Amino acid sequence: MLKSILNSIVSDNILHAKWLNTLSYMENAGAKKISASEHKENVNLIVLKHAAEEHRHAYYLKKQIAKVDEINCKTYTNSELLSPNNTKYYLHALDIAVCRYLKAKFKLDGYDLKFAAYLFVTYAIEVRADELYPIYQSVLDDAKSKVNVKSIILEEEGHLEEMMNQLVNFSEDWENHAAEVIKIEQSLFDNWVGALNEELLIGA
Repeated sequence: MLKSILNSIVSDNILHAKWLNTLSYMENAGAKKISASEHKENVNLIVLKHAAEEHRHAYYLKKQIAKVDEINCKTYTNSELLSPNNTKYYLHALDIAVCRYLKAKFKLDGYDLKFAAYLFVTYAIEVRADELYPIYQSVLDDAKSKVNVKSIILEEEGHLEEMMNQLVNFSEDWENHAAEVIKIEQSLFDNWVGALNEELLIGA
């Protein structure tokens, strides 16, 4: 379903601008979540690098909008996003659900819970990005679009590897817990894609 949705989006410049803006919003929201999870003093290089790169992805995607629409999508207001309610709910809901799961399994709280949630939420988001961006790029290639996300694809692959390295240090059993987090993310992602599809059908 995702590829057919993206084909519809990329074929319409206004929708495409909103899609790029939606991705930019999500990357920016992710960057802010990473910064919010930081310890006041003990901040490692990977966390700083990751937050900086997510912010840069948000900026890069925002800049790409001008290739399809030079007038719209200057802000992140609801009218300039696709499926705004689901878009804004997705990452927040994932964060809350993962915090609940980790609190129950590891009895964490405070900064320890924030950092563990950062590890697992970011892992799930990177797994998703590794699937979504290549599909989007293939649609862009087929449409011979001026837009491209190849640089983001490369960086997201690096992020996934970094998250896995950190999760190994967090728990020997990290893969089983990560699998549960992936299930939570999959459900939220399916809802988001369903909402996108409904919006396209209503607008058609």
